[in-house]
Parts: sequence; C-alpha cells; structure tokens
Amino acid sequence: MRKPLFLSLLFVLFVRMLFGQTVQNNALEKFRADKFGLFLHWGLYAQTAGDWKGHKVKGGEHFMLYERIPVQEYGTIADQFNPIKFNADAWVKQAKETGMKYIVFTAKHHDGFAMYNSVSSDYNIVKRSTFKRDPIAELAKACKKYQIMLCLYYSLGRDWQDPDVPTNWPIKAGRSNTWDYPNEDAKVFNRYFERKVKPQITELLSNYGPIGVLWFDTPELIGKKESAELKALVNKLQPNCLVNNRIGNGYGDFSISEQSLTPSSKKAWESCLTIGQNWGYNRHDSLWKSPEVLIRHLVEVVANGGNLLLNVGPKGDGSFPDWATERLKAVGKWMDINNEAIYDSHPWLVVKENTAVAKENQSIEESKNAIKDAVFDGTPKNITPDVYYTAKDKTVYAFLRSWQTTAVMLKQLNKNGLSIKNIELLGNKNKVKWQVKDLELKLNLPADFKKGNQIPVYVLKITTN
Repeated sequence: MRKPLFLSLLFVLFVRMLFGQTVQNNALEKFRADKFGLFLHWGLYAQTAGDWKGHKVKGGEHFMLYERIPVQEYGTIADQFNPIKFNADAWVKQAKETGMKYIVFTAKHHDGFAMYNSVSSDYNIVKRSTFKRDPIAELAKACKKYQIMLCLYYSLGRDWQDPDVPTNWPIKAGRSNTWDYPNEDAKVFNRYFERKVKPQITELLSNYGPIGVLWFDTPELIGKKESAELKALVNKLQPNCLVNNRIGNGYGDFSISEQSLTPSSKKAWESCLTIGQNWGYNRHDSLWKSPEVLIRHLVEVVANGGNLLLNVGPKGDGSFPDWATERLKAVGKWMDINNEAIYDSHPWLVVKENTAVAKENQSIEESKNAIKDAVFDGTPKNITPDVYYTAKDKTVYAFLRSWQTTAVMLKQLNKNGLSIKNIELLGNKNKVKWQVKDLELKLNLPADFKKGNQIPVYVLKITTN
C-alpha cells in the first residue's frame, strides 16, 4: 500500500473514532440531564400475578426458576395472555405527566419470552399469545408523540428457554434452567449468543426507530470478546444508543445500583427501584413506598449525580395497578413545581448538610442472599428532616426533605464561600426572609410554605453572585 493512501485511511479511521466518541458523549450527557425514567417489567409473569397452581410463588417474576417449571409448561401461560387494556399511549402519557424523560421496557426477561415480534425466535408475544400485537412498536409510536426516549431491557446472561445459557451466581448453575437442560458443562454461551442475542439485538435496533439505551441485565458468563462484539454491534446499528455496565467486562457507558441509592460510579450511574416489593406485577404486593419516600429517593440520587429509574409492573390485562398510578400522579404534581432543581442539575460542592451519614443502603450487587435478586430492597427506610443540594449555573437548590417548621438553618453555603443574591421557595410567591449570622444562613419560610405541596419536600432556589 502506498504511504499517502495508508495515511489517508488512518486519518479517516481516526475521524470516525473521534466522531463516534463525540456522539456517545453527547448521548450520555443528555441521558444524565434527563435524571428520571420509568422502568416497565411486563411479561408472562404478569398474567400469573404471583400465583402458580393454587399457591403463592417464591421469587416474584423469577418464579419459573424457583418453581422449576419446564419451558413447555411455562409457555402455556401465553395461551391466556391477552392484555386487552394495554394502551401504549396511556402508559407513555403517564410517564410524561410524572416528569419522566425516558422509558425502559422489558423486551426479553430471564424467562426468554420476547415481548415483541421477534423474527429470530417464535417464543414471543405476537406468535405465541392470543394478543398478537407488538407492544414495542406501539410504545415507539407513543414515545415519539410525547417526546419520551424509548429504551429497552434485555436479559443477557440468563435465558431459561435456551439450552445454552450457563450461569455462575451465587454458585455454578445457580440461575440456570437445569430441569430442562441438566448438563451445565455442555452449555456453550457463544451458541446462545450467536443464535439468539445478536439477532434479537439487531431486530430491536433496526425495527423501532431510535433507542436511547439498551439496558442489559445479568451478564453472568459472557466473555470479554462477546461483550466487545455486542458493544460494536450496538454502535454500528445506533451510534447514539447507550448501554449499561451489565453488558459485561467494562464496556458499559453507565453503571447500575439496583434497589439502592448508593452511587455505583464516580461518573454516570443510575438507581433502579421498585415502588412495591416486586418488579413484575404481583397481586400479593402490599408494601408500597409512599410518594414522600419516592421523592426523597429521587432527591438523594440526583444530589449524588445519578438518574432514578422507577419501576412499575403492569398487570396481566395491560393496565397499571391503581396504587402505582396514584403514586405516579403525586410525584408528577411535585415535579410540576420543582423540576428545575432536578433536570440538567449537577451535584453541588457538598451533597447534604450533615455529611456524617450512616450507611443504610445495600445494593443487590453487594448482597449474598440467594433470593435477593428477585425480591430485595436495600433503600433507606427512615424518614427524618434533612437537607440535600443540587446546583445549576449560579444557582444552588436546597431540598428540605420531610420538613415541618418554618425555621431553616444552613451551614454549608457560607462555609463554601458563596455570596447570596436571592432566595425563593419554588411554588410559593411569598418572600423568604434570610440573613447570614455567625457564618450560618438562617431563614424563615413563608407561613404557608406547605400550601400546594402534597409531598413535604420543599425546594429553596438560592441565587448567587
């Protein structure tokens, strides 16, 4: 090859790499600015709603594993799965009204059943259920209408329908289908990877328009070469599409803290949480986080530089549970007033007023209990008044969580040398009286500071010089 031609090719490759990296960086910054998304766990497990053959199941939506149900028998659930109340427009509209900027939908969960019209596997909702519709196609249309970013979940290292998926958590074969496919040593992940994963990822990134994130789950025994190949495939098909760290082997764009508020990265990270106990719909759920707790969690995650992905498990008929809708609406009303302190914000110089914090969070990645990947919640349970911060340009936002009195004393602002120009309470037109004394900022909220706020988390907008 002649030297000028070789140098030209090198230059072209360099420009492409630089352009690709810029595209990824822009996509990641937009994702981080959006802050708040809706997780949707929906599959055949929604139809059984926590019951199997007359008894309450273990393991929530993982019950195929815990009950050791053969693939052929589990697949018969599709015969009754006909979610006539499914309305993609209503789902996405609810996310929009809640203040969410993106949706993550389960394209394929651990049971291996595709919730879209997969050409490469007829084990899917269109070909096997009486519903015969493609939810992702309808969600893509609704997301475009409401300007919500569509993202898709894909169970990567667990698939109980496929014969070639070995696992190693918490022990060898700990999350494998060993009742249909007992010979764990005969399973070759790459056969499943080539036969199912790559074709289905190609379908998902080719047939539904722009996808913001491929949200992979449970990498298990995927090899470094396969993770790299999968990332390259995603970049080739949709350069703007991000992937989380569960693609495996360090190839993710951001990391996950599951059922925990603890940052899992010094850079980009996301906390995914349930409202109730289970990810998928379960009629036996009875412990639900209150709107106040949900907002407390949102504030803590955003103040630590993360995104919050809040889960709803739609019912077998396609509707949201009433308790989920009530909480989403309450959160949406709070966001209507306070969203400027959430969107496009970044962590301030300090996260909260009192930096001596006892650790209440435990992520699923840290847990050793075998059932905790199914039904587990490591989020803090205490509800005590405290103050968290975010910032944007020359503005600092102070979140008064679970606040009950008009008196507020903040030590961190003057400690960090800020010159304060003005203070206002979001959603309240009355003046906030304040003074700096003994290096402490003391202020009094308006007497009616609780008016119009159903959730007792209030935001001070502090403008600095």
